[in-house]
Amino acid sequence: MKRAQSAVLTALAAGGLLAPLACHATEGALGRPVTGTSVSPNVAVIPSEPVWIANLQQLYMDGSVSGGREVPIAGKTSIGLDAKVAFTLATLMKVWDTGGGAWNFASSFTLPYVWMSVHTTAGIGNFSRGTSDRASNLYDMYFSPIIAGYHFSKTSHMALSFNVWAPTGQYDKSALANPSLNNWTFVPQIAFTHLMPEYGLEFNAVGAFQFYTRNTATDYQNAPLFTLDVMGVKKFGKWGAGIVMGTVQQLGNDSGPIADRLNGFRGRDFAMGPIVTYDTKLGGKAPLSLSLRWVPTVASKNRLDSTATVMGSATLVF
Repeated sequence: MKRAQSAVLTALAAGGLLAPLACHATEGALGRPVTGTSVSPNVAVIPSEPVWIANLQQLYMDGSVSGGREVPIAGKTSIGLDAKVAFTLATLMKVWDTGGGAWNFASSFTLPYVWMSVHTTAGIGNFSRGTSDRASNLYDMYFSPIIAGYHFSKTSHMALSFNVWAPTGQYDKSALANPSLNNWTFVPQIAFTHLMPEYGLEFNAVGAFQFYTRNTATDYQNAPLFTLDVMGVKKFGKWGAGIVMGTVQQLGNDSGPIADRLNGFRGRDFAMGPIVTYDTKLGGKAPLSLSLRWVPTVASKNRLDSTATVMGSATLVF
């Protein structure tokens, strides 16, 4: 149970999502990833025991795209975009009974709920000036059929996973705020964890590629994305404090009638901020890990710029 006690949801690469508010080299100015939210303490540690892991995340983001930039959204374009988004994500992971060897395997499923408010400052085409919209519903489902964890040693770990976003959320082509991206997204991911218990230090990193299918309703094809989040934490007994850094880089240009007119709408961003963690046991038995982070945008292009990206997380092993 040693590894299980410190395990944190490897599968929750869901730290970064977002519906039609993507202007970062993706339709709506964000795509799936929210920079700085996919990495967690012990992110690459898959328990060697057959346990269940439950995770609940609350993510809030308040961002904008300004400077007279055109943003593709709802099959049209807008000059300027303001968006507030709140995600609630419930994840359940099953660690399979594969013995105590170097390899361990797991699978997971995430049910997300989203609330969002979108405001366009100036419209082009069929948008009227100052158009606003809100939506609140279940978001696209996220699942990880296979997560393979490898233990190099007691202090160094790696996890490989293949993750999928399914377009299960409600989608309306004419709406500004949609609880779906209306596409499939495939996410191969690798995570690393290195522990230095003699110094109370922990380092984690998560890298992934995101491949999107075409949004058939708007004929918009998002280009692949590369995401990288890293974290360093210093432990003080049950408490921990550290820093999180992350970036999203678009690999190529978006395509489609609107994307072509916007020269591919290629984007990127970088975010950095603090994290606080707390580890305890529920009822003196079940390991419980809590964390709170703030990861404001430091630099961005064609992507929502947010100084209010906050995420809280609770993980229970049983």
